[in-house]
Amino acid sequence: MINEPKIVEIKEIIDETPTIKTFKFDWDMDKLGTPNPGEFIMVWNFKNEKPMSIAQINDNELAITVKNIGEFTSQIHDLAVGDQIGIRGSYGNGFNNSFEGKNIVAIGGGVGMAPINAIASDLVKKGNNVDVVAAAVTKDELLYCDGLEKLGANVHPCTDDGSYGFEGFATDCLVDLLKSSTYDYAFVCGPEIMMKGIFDILEGAEIPAQYSLERYMKCALGVCGQCCVDSEGWRICVEGPVFGNDKINQITEFGKYRRDASGVKY
Repeated sequence: MINEPKIVEIKEIIDETPTIKTFKFDWDMDKLGTPNPGEFIMVWNFKNEKPMSIAQINDNELAITVKNIGEFTSQIHDLAVGDQIGIRGSYGNGFNNSFEGKNIVAIGGGVGMAPINAIASDLVKKGNNVDVVAAAVTKDELLYCDGLEKLGANVHPCTDDGSYGFEGFATDCLVDLLKSSTYDYAFVCGPEIMMKGIFDILEGAEIPAQYSLERYMKCALGVCGQCCVDSEGWRICVEGPVFGNDKINQITEFGKYRRDASGVKY
């Protein structure tokens, strides 16, 4: 882990969807450390800094997948191959791949597919049987389906509007899969209201799981306290962003609300 930005050059940009791009850059694993799936990095555009999930972990190469939703992400989207950004990290408690069994379901909603791509790719390479539920509002917003299929995952795309794959939400697709499939473990990332629904389904099916949460982060070091969650006070940047189902059950705000930079609930 490094606590000051490492300046890297963007080597490849992939237009994933009309609103989402993937940015690849070299990362010397020997000198800078090898991130684990589920960890995040702080991305600096020489003006501001924001946390981003790691979407791909390859040989001496990392990638982030960024949705254009505001001023910072719009500035990132304006970058070109050869431009530079600052990276510090990796940080956080990533996915733990120590579990019993080989039959896995990984569920991602929207840009939440970024960390799901990292863990699903890792699990497939290690010989697990991996089903991936890739959810989006419409066909044009689906992420990583082709790449995961090429690796050997069983991908189940689903869209809210039925434009591609299963018609319905990720929760509906999971219920449908559980009619004919059994799983030893699950990994989940996406909008929190989606994850709450998935949590309830997996708890009912007695399938242990890990969930990647998102909160307002400033320092990534556990100092500022901006990303603490009720009622345990766990810091998403240190104790998270990934939590097992036992700890998720103790976070009273999960699926209900979150706090802004001033601490106000919304």
